[in-house]
Amino acid sequence: MVEWRQSLEKGWIVVSYHFSVTVHEDFDRVVEKTRSALAEEGFGIVSEIDMAATLREKLGHEMKPYLILGACNPPFALKALLSDPGIGTLLPCNVVVRANGDGVVVDFMDPEAVLDLVKAPGVREVADDVRTRMEQVRDTLANGWAQ
Repeated sequence: MVEWRQSLEKGWIVVSYHFSVTVHEDFDRVVEKTRSALAEEGFGIVSEIDMAATLREKLGHEMKPYLILGACNPPFALKALLSDPGIGTLLPCNVVVRANGDGVVVDFMDPEAVLDLVKAPGVREVADDVRTRMEQVRDTLANGWAQ
């Protein structure tokens, strides 16, 4: 059973392993705004997977745009890696931008849920800090379209 809570007035949803926001805007514009908001919070994109293109190429399956961005904040990544070198298997933080009906959903991996798997000292603090920054990105996307 997935636990979730929703704020209709803000347009975002939180579930046990990720949280989301739905934006009623052009897909490419949402991708651009997501990249910008992540950069404002110190995250660079270290990987990018176009799942729609990959599944079309490999399986002939057509689907709506679905992009996975691997977001990394180097100081937080370093702190986590120094606490537990194996934590690299859980990095980077995935942010998914996907078309859904008349909107675009941006899903954020919840670093607290994932990093809770690791019991090394210092990881909890990193997870809290990363989650706070990812929530700021979510809020920027939810509120930032007047700019």
